[in-house]
Amino acid sequence: MIPKTNPRILLTNDDGVHARGLKVLEAIARELSNDVWIVAPALEQSGAGRSLSLHAPLRIRQFDEKRFSVSGTPTDAVLIGVQDLVKGKKPDIILSGVNRGQNIAEDVTFSGTVAGAMQGMQLGIPSVALSQAYGFKKDDPIEWDTAQTFGAPILRRLFDLKWPEDVLININFPDAKVEDVTEVEVTRQGRRDQHILHGERRVDPRGEDYYWLAFKGLLSNPPEGVDLRAIYEGKISVTPLHMDLTHGETLGKLKRMLGGVPPRS
Repeated sequence: MIPKTNPRILLTNDDGVHARGLKVLEAIARELSNDVWIVAPALEQSGAGRSLSLHAPLRIRQFDEKRFSVSGTPTDAVLIGVQDLVKGKKPDIILSGVNRGQNIAEDVTFSGTVAGAMQGMQLGIPSVALSQAYGFKKDDPIEWDTAQTFGAPILRRLFDLKWPEDVLININFPDAKVEDVTEVEVTRQGRRDQHILHGERRVDPRGEDYYWLAFKGLLSNPPEGVDLRAIYEGKISVTPLHMDLTHGETLGKLKRMLGGVPPRS
């Protein structure tokens, strides 16, 4: 169980060490503890997922006693932070975020924010990913106050819960002002019925084609109880995630069809 009094907290993100969301996360963490460490990527790593920097050295920059950047991915940052940069005892909890944008449904599979928490979980440390949704209200600013207002109270409640070692908690704050947030809903990971990621073909000044990946602003029609629906309805979504991607029903069918001596023709 996470200590209620002054836990050691390690912060990371995928938007980079100077991102606004990391400042929001630091404010949240300092409501809970004065033993706060930051080890974050030097540059934005959105969409990096669980990638590792296996073919380049990692460079560390130290800003103060407990604040570092790593020239790599969120996974790199958490690994090096826990292994070497956080001195003395290891962190009691790892917080990743606050991401600029929601990490819900299939987004979690390529999210660097979720990956940072996943690496913490793999190292045996309770870990939480936090994201602030935006873009649902045209041209409105990102509602960082929503994450900052509700972040620490929700985390305090989580500190009372000992969740399984192979589970991370994924929190998404809705694109809504503080006074318009209706409730916290514990949700399942959803799945969109719209394909929103696309590559837009463009032409550079030399006449060569290139592609810019982007998301289309299309809403799905998700069922009740999933993260997508909660965010659409202005609720805070809290989802327990784990690494076991095995599909149980298909596993049983495959065992019946393929189990035993391998076929030769």
